[in-house]
Order: sequence, then C-alpha cells, then structure tokens
Amino acid sequence: MEASLTARDRVGIQDFVLLDAYTSESAFLDNLRKRFHENLIYTYIGTLLVSVNPYKDLDIYSKKQMDTYMGVNFFELPPHIYALADNVFRTMLSEFNNHFILISGESGAGKTEASKKILQFYAVSCPSTKLLNNVRDRLLLSNPVLEAFGNAKTLKNDNSSRFGKYMDIQFDHRGGAVGGHILSYLLEKSRVVHQNHGERNFHIFYQLVEGGEEDLLRWLGLERNCKNYRYLVQGDCAKVSSINDKSDWKTVRKAMSVIDFGESDTEHLFAIIASVLHLGNLKFDADARGYATIKNNQEMHWVSKLLGIPNQVLQQGLTHRKIEAKTEEVIPFSVEHAVYARDALAKAIYGRTFNWLVNKINESLKTVTFFTHFTILILLFFYERKTHFEQFCINYCNEKLQQLFIQLTLKSEQEEYELEGIEWEPVPFFNNKIICDLVEEKFRGIISLLDEECLRPGEATDLTFLEKMEEKIGGHPHFVTHKLADKNTRKTLERGDFRLLHYAGEVTYCVVGFLDKNNDLLYRSGKEVMQHSKNVIIKHCFPSSEPDSKKRPETVVTQFKNSLVGLTEILMSKEPWYVRCIKPNESKQPAKFDDVLVRHQVKYLGLMEHLRVRRAGFAYRRKYEIFLQRYKALCPDTWPNWKGTPAEGVRCLIKHLGYKTNEYKLGRTKIFIRHPRTLFATEDAFQVCKHQLATRIQAKYKGYRVKEDYLKQKEAGRSVRGELGRSRFIKGFMTRNQPACIDNSEYLAYVRQNYLTRLKENLPKSVLDMDSWLTPPPILKEVNDSQLLQNIFARYLVRQYVREITPQRKAQLLLKAQTSSMFKGKKENYPLSSSLCLFLFLFFLISSQLFAFRPQYGVPVVKYDRNGFRPRLRQLIFTQEAAYLVEETKIKQRIDFTSLKGVSVSNLSDNFLILHVTCDDIKQKGDLVLQCDFLYEALTKLSFIADKQSCVKVVQGSVRFDIQPGREGFVDFKSGQETMVYRAKNGHLMVVSTGKKNAYPH
Repeated sequence: MEASLTARDRVGIQDFVLLDAYTSESAFLDNLRKRFHENLIYTYIGTLLVSVNPYKDLDIYSKKQMDTYMGVNFFELPPHIYALADNVFRTMLSEFNNHFILISGESGAGKTEASKKILQFYAVSCPSTKLLNNVRDRLLLSNPVLEAFGNAKTLKNDNSSRFGKYMDIQFDHRGGAVGGHILSYLLEKSRVVHQNHGERNFHIFYQLVEGGEEDLLRWLGLERNCKNYRYLVQGDCAKVSSINDKSDWKTVRKAMSVIDFGESDTEHLFAIIASVLHLGNLKFDADARGYATIKNNQEMHWVSKLLGIPNQVLQQGLTHRKIEAKTEEVIPFSVEHAVYARDALAKAIYGRTFNWLVNKINESLKTVTFFTHFTILILLFFYERKTHFEQFCINYCNEKLQQLFIQLTLKSEQEEYELEGIEWEPVPFFNNKIICDLVEEKFRGIISLLDEECLRPGEATDLTFLEKMEEKIGGHPHFVTHKLADKNTRKTLERGDFRLLHYAGEVTYCVVGFLDKNNDLLYRSGKEVMQHSKNVIIKHCFPSSEPDSKKRPETVVTQFKNSLVGLTEILMSKEPWYVRCIKPNESKQPAKFDDVLVRHQVKYLGLMEHLRVRRAGFAYRRKYEIFLQRYKALCPDTWPNWKGTPAEGVRCLIKHLGYKTNEYKLGRTKIFIRHPRTLFATEDAFQVCKHQLATRIQAKYKGYRVKEDYLKQKEAGRSVRGELGRSRFIKGFMTRNQPACIDNSEYLAYVRQNYLTRLKENLPKSVLDMDSWLTPPPILKEVNDSQLLQNIFARYLVRQYVREITPQRKAQLLLKAQTSSMFKGKKENYPLSSSLCLFLFLFFLISSQLFAFRPQYGVPVVKYDRNGFRPRLRQLIFTQEAAYLVEETKIKQRIDFTSLKGVSVSNLSDNFLILHVTCDDIKQKGDLVLQCDFLYEALTKLSFIADKQSCVKVVQGSVRFDIQPGREGFVDFKSGQETMVYRAKNGHLMVVSTGKKNAYPH
C-alpha cells in the first residue's frame, strides 16, 4: 500500500484491482504510466504481475532486496518479481502442490530477464547444500547456453528468444532444488539461412567467430571476420554495439564446463556450428545439361572434415536426390534445387543439434533424489505482429494460452467465492474459443487446410492454400483476405495476405513461405548423408533407425499443435501464476512511454479481462489474520493484542472504523471489501497511526539500547579494572616488604582498608583504651603512621571521638601522644597500634599551636623533590589563608593563597597536580609537584577555600615549573599500557597513565 493519498496521486496504485475506474483502458494506462516514470516497473492485478521494461539498470535486484522479500506476505511490500517468486515457492511447500509461472509478452518486453530473476531468487532462497548448489548452478548456467544457441538480434530486441521455453524446476519436500527439465518449442530454424535487414543469425555463430581462440578457429577453418560468411551478413548488422560477442563467448564456454559438457562434446558441437557456416558459403554452377555442380571445393572440404563425412558422399547428397517408383532412382538437382537442399540441410543440422543441446542440459538437471518432489514451471512464449509462418504458430499458441488463462482465472475466482460463501457475480469477457476453433478445428481450421495443401498431389503453392482458405472459411467474422474484404479494407491488404482478428487485435499474415516452412522437408538423400557422419552429435541427431520417406512425417504446425495440447494438459493440473511483460516503446529508450503501443499490448495480453474477473464484486480480499495484523492499531480493543479469534477481531475492528454494510462481506476465512476508497481510507488512517506508534516505540527502543550499552560498558570496565587490579595487587604483594612506592601503594591501601573495616566492627569503648584495639597486621607495622591516616573513615572516627573529649581529657591525650613519640619503636611492649593517638596529637598540635584557627581540609599526598624527583609522603592541609605541606609534626612548606599563581593538571587519568607559587628570592622554595589520590576533592576544596575558582588549568603534554628563581623543571604526561612514574633520560619527570580523565572517579 502506498503511504498516503498524495503518494498514490504521484506514483499510481500498486494493484490495479484497487483502481476505481477499473473498466477504463485510459485509467489503466494512466496508472501504468505514472509508475513507469517513477521507475516502479511492477504493478499487480491481484496475484498477476505486470512488468514494464525500463530499458535501463535499476538497483532493485540485489541480495538485500531478495532477503527483504523472503517469507513476506505477498501484498505487504511493493510489487516485485521476487514477491511473486517467493509466494509461489512458499505456497508450493505449504500446500504440497505444483505450480507454473507463465511469462508472456512481445519480443523485447523483458521475458528472458524475468525468468533469470526468478531463477536467481530461487538460487539464493532455497536451502543450501553442496548437492543442491550444484543443481542450482546448472539451472542458472543453462540460461547463457540456451540464449547463445536460441536467441538472436531482431528489429525489436537485441536478445530475442527465437523459441518457446518451458522450464520445470523440481524441489524436494524441504524446498531444495533437486532437478529440472527444459522443453523447447518451435525454434525459428529459418533464421539459420535467412535474416531480415537489421537482424542477425543466432548469437553462437558470431560468438564463435569473434571470441573463439586462434587454435580453435584454425582447426575449424574459420576466419575472424563475420562478413566472410553468407549466413551471417544477410541482415547487414553483424556488429551490434549493445552485444559483446567476445565476452559472451567466454560466458558460454564457462557455463558449458559446469553443466557436464566434456571436451569431446564441445569439440563436436563447435565443429557442427562451423560446418553450417561453411555450408552457407557453398556455391553451385550449372553444367552443360543444367545440373548443379559445386563451385568452391575448399568450403566443401571443410564441411566434409568437420562432419566426418566422405567428400564424395557429401557432394552426391547435395547435388542429387533419391526417389522411389518401381525402382530407386537418383535424380540430379538443378542449381535452384541444390540451393534449397543445402539450406534445408543447414536448418536440419542446426535444429536437431539445438534439440540435442537441450537434452544434454536436461541430463545434467536430472532429479537427484528419490523423495517426492514438487515443481515450479517457468513458461516463456512471445507474441509477434510480424506476418510470417513462425509468427502465425506463435500467435496461435498465445490464443490457446489466453483461453487457458481466462478459464483458470475464472475458475479460481469462482472457487474462492464459493469456498468463502460469497455470492458470485457473472463477469463479461471476450471468449477467444471462436478464434482457437478457426485455427485448429478439424477439417475446417487453418491448420487442417494447410496440412491438406502440403500433402495433396499436384502443384500446390502458397496461393492455392490462400484460395482454399477463402473457399472453406471465407464467411468467418474473424477472417478476411484481399479478395473477401470491402473496398476500404482491401486497400490495406496485399493479394497474398490474409488477416485474422485475434483477441489481441488484427494481425495480417503473408502466405509466402507457409507451405515450405510447414513441410520443412529434408530430402531423403540429405538424411542418408548425415548418417555417414563420424561426429557423435550428428550420429545421434540423424539415427539410422529413423523412419524412411515411405512414411511422411508430421508437418511443423501439426507437431506444434500436438505439443500445445500436451502442454495445456500439464498446465491444467498445476496452479497458475502470471507475469505479463510490456515494452514501453519500439526504440528501446528509457523513460519513454508510447501510449498506442502499450494500449495494444494491454489488450492482447488480456489484462483488462483479467482485471474485470478479479473485480467481480470486490476489489480487495485478505485473510482475517493478515487484515487484523496490519490494521489492529486503529482500534483500542484490538491493540496491541487481540485475544479472540481473528474473525471476531476483524468484526470488532471494522465496527470501530464505521464500515457500512454494503462496503464489505465477511467470508469463512477472509474479509472482502467492495470499493477501493474504503480500503484507502483505512490505509491512510493506518499511516497516521503508524507514525505515532513508531515515535513511541522508537523512544522505548532507544532507551533500551542506551541502557543495554551502558550495562555492557559498565561490565567491560569492571572486567578491565578487575584485570588491571589483579595485576597491580599481585605486583603490590610481591613488593610488600619494600618501602612504600607506586607499585605497592594499592596493596598497602587494601591492607589498611581491610584492617579498618574489621576495626569498625570492634571499636574500643574508650579512645584511650588502647589495649582493646585490634592488633594491626604485620605489614602495617612497617608502614609510616601517616599512611594509615589516609583512610577517610579513620578521620571520621577521630572527629567523632574529638567531639566527646573535654579540655581536661585533651591534656591527657596530648601527654599520651607525647609519650608515644618518645617510646614508639623503642620499648618492645609499647603497642604499635597507637597511631590513632598520634593523629590526635598531630591534630591538636597543628590546630592549637601551629595555626591561628582549625584547618579546613587535609589530605595525604606524595611530594616529588624538585631535584631528582624522589617521592616523599606528606600531608597537605588547607586553612583559610594558606596551604601547608606537613611531615608528621613538622611544616615543610607554607604557600600563602595570595602567592598561589595557579594549579596545573594534565588531561590524562593520572592524579598529579603542580602548585605554581610566586618565587622572587633565590632562598625561597619553588613550585610543588604533588600526587594526590583524592585529586578532584582536593582541587575543589582549594578553589573554594582560597577563592581561586579559575586558577586550575588542564594541560596536555608537558608542564613547566619553577625549581627556584632562574631554574626550571618539566613534568611530561603520556598514555601507556601501565601506570608509571619515573625520571626520564632528558631529566624530566615522566608520568604514564592509562587514559584520559574520567568524570570525578573518587
């Protein structure tokens, strides 16, 4: 369905059944034209597919397009040949029955391309195994071979099929392509010896001459010049710009190697093709008695060599014929009869070789499984408005297929209505039985009269055949000749013409050549000559067991009629699908739409009749499940899920939509909607609703994806951090007995944190009750007391105790702390866990003696010396006026906030900061290079306490700092696989981190 009424106005309607003016040819053409100009070459009439040749490449046949149409409801996506192919395939598997696809249209309408697209779709969509792939490859590669031997350039089409093709693809119960079979009908053999101006012989001749390898041409006695061969130049267009014979030759050779053509078969086949070219160059002279003799013995030599026939035997067969009366006699030919015999032999050789080729391909496509298989037939027939014998046969075939088409369509429509319990309304249509009878009726039909004239004794000619038709069927309303026509009609007919009023319109035929082409007799002597051949293909095509001339073979038209009867019986047993191909103009130009030409094709393809049958009462019908699934969002009661039966859901839905009783019918399994406007109103409402739903679903989906991505990133980060953490933990454990450094700092922090976590659950009742504190682990005994105080919990715990201490107790605590400093590590029984008392001593000492008021913030840091960059553990404390760098109880440096010029940090994930201070005196200490685990917290506190919100600068690469006035140092920052801090060879401090800074990690 198109998205909106506006789109329908622009691109037309994708199913003609939904056309309001469905009885109007003009409306039909207008819709077809709109879609064609928008490169929408496919349109439905129900399940029939109308295809207009665009005469340009369209990007609609990719693997992605195939995947889009696989397993999708037929009407869910825009019309496409892939949709039809997929629906046929799935219906076959679900209903376990056989189907056929009839592809028809004029030469140049795109029938061959349509069949290729169907085969390519099945090659991709069918189950894949090595055996099935082999079968599918052969099916696909049979196309270029058959095209080379059976297609030719005509005035209307540079790659016109000159034979009817019936391709039977066999599938197993799982849908795998397991075999195939090809039948050909009515190869246009006359093209071998004669082509109209602007036309060519069959492609294979030109491919061999232009593309054949030098050694091959030398072996065949051929020259690389098509103009040297009489059978290739009669149309005066041996070279065609749109055809690359050299490239096509390579394609054919490759295809033949895949479909089981051995080297011997290939050599014999090309020898036959070359022999036909040499035959065409044979010339005859009349001797003194007027009998034919061969003029150019060199060409005769090559024909004899390539066919493996003795020269004298071949020469006798081309210049004499055998007749039987009372005794067998050999009669020499006149030059005229010799030329006829030569051309007849060339046509017979090529025609029978083509049949051998089809059979050879069929051998490679034989069913390779014993399971029950189902078939899809692809049938190609073309309609011609030319006026020759072959076109008469082809147009007769189209009459039969049209008759079958109407019968099957009417039958299927009536059966559907009956199955659904809907009353059937009779449909008027043109019944072409009267034309079929005119052609094929026994004793009175054109075929009977033609055979009778070919078989009767006496001097029968094309004109005597015309006279017999005028005598026997002169009063038929669909038959007229120059003699029988009225004055106005007679002006449009030659004396040797007859005109038939087909269902497709009037077609005029010229009787010249009807008898000869229908007889298509090869002299007995010609057959006997071929039976002497050593070429295995010729021996197969001309078997010695073939009946002799005493029993006259059936005529061409009778053979064709009998094959059509058999074909009709086959098709009646299968489910029909149709592709109607239309060519938009005669000049093969893209974007050109010839209304007159297209109107004629619409008429003879029976599209209007089919549309009227499909619109017998109701424009639209769908299964309840499909209709409900598409439109359930339009009713609150059916959205998002309907819990009842589909039929009840549809009733609820159409009641909500306000359908009137005369607009629809409810069958047993389907809903039938009478008018397209009812459906369009529903579709337009759905499009509006769909966008609203899409917005809501999109929002939900985006939220889900963002959350999913976040969880994945979180898990990945946890995994990476866990891996890095394990690595650092192991390294820290290995260096645990060494002095505190970057490598073991995290491990020591873990030990401290673990100790303090246990300490939290076992707090002493009194701060001064030191004997009840948990004994610290051995590793902690070797660590500087100030490191223990890095943990926030410990500081919090101290603050809690301080609030409860009275002035008298503070004096006791200070005394206790002083005692600790005196005896810690000197007396063995003095507890090492007195770190808390030491912190109390430091806290009170700094706040009461060193500072005018209490510190605002304190944090442990590592300070790197200005000379040598050795790490030192320090405390950084902020008061209202200055920052202090403290080692235990000693102030190492004071930085007044007024002298603080700025703070530099890198953009990477390290925790370094450089405090830049004013340094005027050489005795003054310079800038500070610090490492702080609580970098963000410290910088935030500094910016607020010192009122230096704009002093922090994030830099990239290197930071310069003042060691003292006149001396400077550098800190270089870079990313790496592992975090490291070391002095580089250039004397700079190198800080390596694993990435950029994250958003406040602490």
